[in-house]
Amino acid sequence: MVAFITLRGSVPALDDGVGELVNHLSRRRATMAKEGAYLVKILVGNKGTPGAPLLHFTGVVNAPTGKINGFAEITQALPPPHGVTDIPNVTGQIRHTGFGPDKLLVTLSGSYVVSVPPPAIGSYLAHFEAFLVLDSSWKGTGSFSYNGHEIKDVPVENEDG
Repeated sequence: MVAFITLRGSVPALDDGVGELVNHLSRRRATMAKEGAYLVKILVGNKGTPGAPLLHFTGVVNAPTGKINGFAEITQALPPPHGVTDIPNVTGQIRHTGFGPDKLLVTLSGSYVVSVPPPAIGSYLAHFEAFLVLDSSWKGTGSFSYNGHEIKDVPVENEDG
């Protein structure tokens, strides 16, 4: 005989605690998971601090795989052309802590072209990385690096509310 357990309702407690575990996982999944693909917009940085670099990321999350694809922009109060850095192709992955209160562990990376200022001629490819620890509402803390700059332990906000 084969028994099927559904995560949609309560499961009676079994002698070995399986029912309690399934109920716990069901509640946890209901608060964290979305189905299919969904859009995220986040702001990483010390908003309101003059001159602080701010990372704006917009991407689509494939919920079943945890893969993220999108684009980012780093803004900073600097004279042109240095105030905005566009990162057109950002990819990443979401993982879960698996213990305690469930947290999203998000990694993002991408590359972008940096033009060398005159009198030099040319450009080079710079690398971008971000590491974020977020709750189910996409708020938390994170760090990011770009073109030799490292921004550590800054707030992350969900720009969609």
